[in-house]
Amino acid sequence: MPMQHVENLFRRYKGQRVNIKTCSGGIYEGDVAEITNDYVALKVSNGDDGRDTVFVVIHTIESMLPRNPD
Repeated sequence: MPMQHVENLFRRYKGQRVNIKTCSGGIYEGDVAEITNDYVALKVSNGDDGRDTVFVVIHTIESMLPRNPD
């Protein structure tokens, strides 16, 4: 049940921009789009004025930093 706390934390930031660092050292920045008990979906810009979705498994998340809206 400890991952329930992580899931609830991300629900507070749904629709907002966050940075996520994973245990493997990957850093992802995007808007929280969807949260399940397995993953967090982030909408990230792909540089061509489009948006891609990145799925980050909750068990791999090391830290999360909310970003101020620009």
